[in-house]
Amino acid sequence: MTDFELKREVESELNWDPEVKSAAAIGVSVKDGIVTLRGHVDSFIEKLAAENAVTHVRGVKAVVNELEVRILKSSERTDEDLARAAVEAIAWLTEVPEDRIKIKVENGIITLFGTVYWNYQKQSAENAVRGLMGVKGVINLIEVRPSADKALVKAKIEEALKRNAELDAKSASQLRPLALRSSCAAPFARGRSERKQNAWLGKRLDHVRAERSQPGAKA
Repeated sequence: MTDFELKREVESELNWDPEVKSAAAIGVSVKDGIVTLRGHVDSFIEKLAAENAVTHVRGVKAVVNELEVRILKSSERTDEDLARAAVEAIAWLTEVPEDRIKIKVENGIITLFGTVYWNYQKQSAENAVRGLMGVKGVINLIEVRPSADKALVKAKIEEALKRNAELDAKSASQLRPLALRSSCAAPFARGRSERKQNAWLGKRLDHVRAERSQPGAKA
């Protein structure tokens, strides 16, 4: 696919996506499969939606999102109001410890700081604020620090390995008598089979002798 063809595919995708309401204000350029978006949209959510739509187009290798968020007059908020709304949004998250997240707002851009135990908590915090009215961007600087102590994890792993080794040894000890019984039974089975064969041959030989001893039988 040529860059020109890819450009047409990207523009078509942007026009089709219902979450991209400002598709007419978005300029698209393509070079070597790398798509650059320029222009403006009405919200940060729409900026993300445009980027997401482009990434799903076959042939796109990378996306450079230079879209500017121009908040409508009816949706404008002061940084103070936006900070208050962000704090409330984080407080509603039951899966994220409220006291571990710090928020800074400057020119409509929210920056998240702090530490959490899991990556999904970091993503939940970002998702909670990026859809707020008046947001122009979100910078997520939250660090993920697992609560498990390294020494404790090491001890647990060693304990599990030891337990598995003991189970393997127990299983081997249970299988050994069975193997011995099988090895002893094999010669016995072979001997019994040979005795049955010899008995059959003996009966067959007696039958032949009896036939030859009858009068008129051929020698």
